[in-house]
Amino acid sequence: MSSNNASGKVVSVDEQAFEKAGGQAVDEDGFPVVDETPEFEAAVEQETQAKVDANHPDGIADTSEDRIHGVTLEQEERIRAREAELERISAQAELGTQDGREQRTREVVSEQCGRDEPTPTERTDPREKLTQEELAAVNEQAMRISDEVKGGWSRAVVAKQLAEKVQRGRDVTKAVLETLEELKAVPGAIVPIADVPDVPVGEVTVEGTIETLWEPSSTSIQQVGLIADDSGKIKFTCWEKSGQTVVREGQTVRFRAAAKNWYEGRCSIALTGWSRIEFPERGRWWEE
Repeated sequence: MSSNNASGKVVSVDEQAFEKAGGQAVDEDGFPVVDETPEFEAAVEQETQAKVDANHPDGIADTSEDRIHGVTLEQEERIRAREAELERISAQAELGTQDGREQRTREVVSEQCGRDEPTPTERTDPREKLTQEELAAVNEQAMRISDEVKGGWSRAVVAKQLAEKVQRGRDVTKAVLETLEELKAVPGAIVPIADVPDVPVGEVTVEGTIETLWEPSSTSIQQVGLIADDSGKIKFTCWEKSGQTVVREGQTVRFRAAAKNWYEGRCSIALTGWSRIEFPERGRWWEE
């Protein structure tokens, strides 16, 4: 009977020792195993600093599912921005490698450019559409205008301007008057002195002979006198600050960019620092 009970439950020495030790692990000799690893505990200063860090606004971590655990809001924003940038770069790279995308883009651009391209305008000389009689009149008047107003358009340009007006329905006489007024207003065109008051510009170029010089009424005036050509005469004033060359009576001169002035209903011209005096009759040194 006793033998049956003994064989029914066999307990090893280690298990008996473990039971005696109250569940504590034992070694092979039955002695309790002591865990020599020290257990660390936070000091009072560390616990205090942890509470301060946890309550600081920059240290509070949002525990929601949309937030990254363990980082501040500023750090999370940087991480999110970097991830979004990487996704954008990946999407661009994927689109750039699509088969035939470059070819399709070129075809679309070529189609659009070809569709929007304007029809080239036809450029023809207006003189080609005139009759022989009209063309002869235009050439004759162009020669007369070029002789009257020098230094502006060439004779060919004057003829084209006349022909264009005649082609639009103007008669030759009216076309000549309009073209003549336009030519007088061209910078550099030598205007007849009698026409200076009627020229619709503030500066003119005239050429003529110094007829008279007067004694300046002010120290700010360098010279004052009259310049005349076949059409008429006009008073001119050269200011001291303009630094112009002194002229003499009887000289043929050309005043370029002379400013128009009005006083008591009379027009005169003044030479400023922007003006220039030329002497057409003076020979060049290499021609002497």
